[in-house]
Amino acid sequence: MSLPPLSLPASPSRLFFWTLSSFLLLLLWDYSGLDLAMAHWFGSASGFALESHWLWRNVLHDDIRLWPWVLELGLLIAIFLPVGALKQLPMVRRAQLALTTLAALLAISTIKLYSHTSCPWDLQEFGGVATYVSHWSWGLRDGGTGGCFPAGHASAGFAFIGGFFAFRQVLPATARRWLVGAMAVGLVFGLAQQIRGAHYMSHTLWTAWLCWTVAAGVDACVSQLIARTRSRAPVPVPGF
Repeated sequence: MSLPPLSLPASPSRLFFWTLSSFLLLLLWDYSGLDLAMAHWFGSASGFALESHWLWRNVLHDDIRLWPWVLELGLLIAIFLPVGALKQLPMVRRAQLALTTLAALLAISTIKLYSHTSCPWDLQEFGGVATYVSHWSWGLRDGGTGGCFPAGHASAGFAFIGGFFAFRQVLPATARRWLVGAMAVGLVFGLAQQIRGAHYMSHTLWTAWLCWTVAAGVDACVSQLIARTRSRAPVPVPGF
């Protein structure tokens, strides 16, 4: 079963348009107050009833924690020993895919390390000790443990958005599948954490945007490197 046609933002101008547009939409979301409203869908003064539910905690969180790193190891190996559709990518694009995924995972982990934003289950209105403070209020602590922005678990899906950029010039259909698959997995993992009270929806959405931006940046650098290499290649002389 093939995916329906999807307009790929192939040109730099279209990539910039989609990146900037999604950024502005995320800013609107942050100012809408929907984060707290959605948190109240699943939480109450006694906490989040589904925080330890077997599906949301075990199956969609604890049991798959290591899988992104296992897949990343597979991508690193595939640089030199490609399988499946990866065989149709030049080595530099396979390296791009592995590098992009690793960079996205590390970027999200690093930002979380220095974040002062606490999780919904830390808020006083859900039985915790923290008060709600926007994650854009840099330097202002909310009284909780912090380290909750952006959504690290959702990056287990979103980090693989880089496959879209690596494949889009060679195998557009495969690029679409990578994009849809990475987005779907990231949203499912983000929703699982939302239900448990571990994240706000904006945390998941910002993770998606950050992973997309990292992937776009790496792609721009690799594409420029390829263009420079080609421009320096010797021009064949007729008759030789």
